Amino acid sequence: MTQDQVSGTSAAGTDRRSVFGRVWPAALGVLVAAATAFGLADARDVAPVLAASGFVYLAAAALGRPAAAWPAFGVTFVLIGVAKVTDLDPTPWMIGLAVVLAVVGLAAGRGRPAWSLPLQAAAMLVLGAAALAAVRLGPTAGGLVVAVGLLGHAAWDVYHHRTGRVVARSLAEFCGVLDVILAVALAVLVLAA
Repeated sequence: MTQDQVSGTSAAGTDRRSVFGRVWPAALGVLVAAATAFGLADARDVAPVLAASGFVYLAAAALGRPAAAWPAFGVTFVLIGVAKVTDLDPTPWMIGLAVVLAVVGLAAGRGRPAWSLPLQAAAMLVLGAAALAAVRLGPTAGGLVVAVGLLGHAAWDVYHHRTGRVVARSLAEFCGVLDVILAVALAVLVLAA
């Protein structure tokens, strides 16, 4: 075995492990988006993802740890998964958990800087309200609300990825890819109907 094989480098000097390290967030975003959109008949069914996108940012801001966004994503993933096999509506649960986290964050003195917990709480309020409203609208209007909300959140992801604020960059990248792909899929679904 050559030294290059031991270190994971090719003769060209590229580190194969770093390639995976660079693409896994986007690849995971594509995978989750594809799984979410597969067999989708009503774009409003994706409304909880809109609430989840705000929840993960709020959780990281409230806890003061960018990496906390990943476990928060895990919570939303479980809630949305449980909803697929039960009558549970995950959006109110995410909103309730967000309120608890916001109170915890404020109690821990995380009310500053303004771009952290206060801004993330405002975003959660908007995204949660949009998710709740979307399911009460008709299929076309509700689906478009979710699609536009996801596109707006994708811009939020790009900003946070560039600044390195609030969430881990890997989460911002994953979420941005997920949001754009889902938004396009929902728009196609709604407009083709």
